[in-house]
Amino acid sequence: MLAEKGEVDLRLPVTLPAPVDSSQPASSTMLLLFSLFQGSIRVTPSVQPPPQPVSLPRNMSVSQTMEDSCELDLVYVTERIIAVSFPSTANEENFRSNLREVAQMLKSKHGGNYLLFNLSERRPDITKLHAKVLEFGWPDLHTPALEKICSVCKAMDTWLNADPHNVVVLHNKGNRGRIGVVIAAYMHYSNISASADQALDRFAMKRFYEDKIVPIGQPSQRRYVHYFSGLLSGTIKMNNKPLFLHHVIMHGIPNFESKGGCRPFLRIYQAMQPVYTSGIYNVQGDSQTSICITIEPGLLLKGDILLKCYHKKFRSPARDVIFRVQFHTCAIHDLGVVFGKEDLDEAFKDDRFPEYGKVEFVFSYGPEKIQGMEHLENGPSVSVDYNTSDPLIRWDSYDNFNGHRDDGMEGRWDQWTPVPLQTAPPRTQGLGSLV
Repeated sequence: MLAEKGEVDLRLPVTLPAPVDSSQPASSTMLLLFSLFQGSIRVTPSVQPPPQPVSLPRNMSVSQTMEDSCELDLVYVTERIIAVSFPSTANEENFRSNLREVAQMLKSKHGGNYLLFNLSERRPDITKLHAKVLEFGWPDLHTPALEKICSVCKAMDTWLNADPHNVVVLHNKGNRGRIGVVIAAYMHYSNISASADQALDRFAMKRFYEDKIVPIGQPSQRRYVHYFSGLLSGTIKMNNKPLFLHHVIMHGIPNFESKGGCRPFLRIYQAMQPVYTSGIYNVQGDSQTSICITIEPGLLLKGDILLKCYHKKFRSPARDVIFRVQFHTCAIHDLGVVFGKEDLDEAFKDDRFPEYGKVEFVFSYGPEKIQGMEHLENGPSVSVDYNTSDPLIRWDSYDNFNGHRDDGMEGRWDQWTPVPLQTAPPRTQGLGSLV
């Protein structure tokens, strides 16, 4: 659809910051973050929230049937930021019907002045129903890349500043944590770039995030919001040194087998691409107080990192997630990093993971074996199966993200297409970009 006269034609993507060249020093990377505000900087003094809650507009054209069915959650977070969320279990027929009704409501109320940000997988029906769509999707229950958070905030700010009547629509199917990451990040962004008269909007965003998102969000999502806020404010200093991962130590053995214990293996991703798969460890619940997975030579990591620990079910073609954790190496300043249960996605609410449990990462600045770490070796009761050619170990669900399946669903390996196994990163791989 052609843009009407006077509109901004967003059939082409909004110009976003280019990826950072890894050869740049850390200070240049910081400049990228602050370059997001070029053209829209207005110093904002600290303003206290109003004593009474803000009365937010509600659109009454959304049918009562949709509200009663709980298939749709439509919220005006502020007068110009709308959150539209559907549960992952939404019936497909109802979902499409509700999509059409939402599109009609948005067009009748906002005309051509709304821009939809799709935070879920791509769907052709979304682009058919809406004239202006930006695709920023990432897997459900995960956090987006730090660069993507920067790009979303810049795109939102560009659109909202183009016309006082413009509104942003955040669309999500699945856990509302994705919307929460964007709202919280833009809240911090606007605290620097917005004017004082938008203090009520920031309060509304904060209230929405704390009331609707924090109780259901994942620890890694909160971690990345903290990264973004800290980088903007300068409280987090950028680490530009290469990090090599040598050991992953799980203190406290989860009970994923009927007799206790588990059969864990690791998958490590850099920029959502698999770079390492461990062997399968067989750990009895009463035989060990910890388990150490050693990677030698050390694994070079740079940028957005996702580590998933799976349990391979005994005599079953299925696997469960024990824990998942995402972090960015720019915020890692210590060679020993510990994540408690409350910091681990999935595990933080899983009774099978012990309350005192934690996961420790041991890094160095080079690939060579770290001396003096013999005490980390596992006892003789721990056996390791290095036959990682098993399709259950090899299949990778992230390649299916835009194929209408995402990593929120674990199950049988034969429901997925395996990808080639990479048990170690190429020794020639580059540093990658920081964000």
